[in-house]
Amino acid sequence: MAKFFANLWLVLFVGVVLAVLIAAFPDSGYRPPTGDLLNGALQWLHVFFGITWIGLLYYFNFVQTPTMPSIPAELKPGVSKYIAPSALFYFRWGAAFTVLTGLLLAWSYGELVQALTLKPEARLIGIGMWLALIMAFNVWVIIWPAQQRVLGLVPADDAAKAAAAKRGLIASRTNVLLSIPMLLCMTNAR
Repeated sequence: MAKFFANLWLVLFVGVVLAVLIAAFPDSGYRPPTGDLLNGALQWLHVFFGITWIGLLYYFNFVQTPTMPSIPAELKPGVSKYIAPSALFYFRWGAAFTVLTGLLLAWSYGELVQALTLKPEARLIGIGMWLALIMAFNVWVIIWPAQQRVLGLVPADDAAKAAAAKRGLIASRTNVLLSIPMLLCMTNAR
């Protein structure tokens, strides 16, 4: 059993197989929102990627950033050279795939234009979408380039690293702020 749980990719694969079996089992109670199994899978992927993205956003803001000052200097490279770059990979791609699957869902529901133009019938989900688009912009255009400098993945002097750290922190905290109303919109839209 320990060997099975030591293999993350195997655990993920078995989790997906179990989800598919639950969805396919006639008496499970699973009903995709539109009755379309493909649409249901898309919605599930949207939630999965969203949990990955926002979970890592909260990890960075509630755990890693506040803890770094108390980590002994000799241990900090373990975070900055190994943990942070790996977490940032899943963070930025979680953001990208959350947005992509969200836009595809809105399109499949026939609400994409109405949501993005904030028409009354899709205003709440549209507000959530715009907040998520701003957040994804922050991830790819501000946070990721800043973190590349801070972590030494891109050459930068100490002043540039400090400025990048401040920019990245402000964008990341903006995303925490925006995530709260975004989650309200996403979970309460019809």
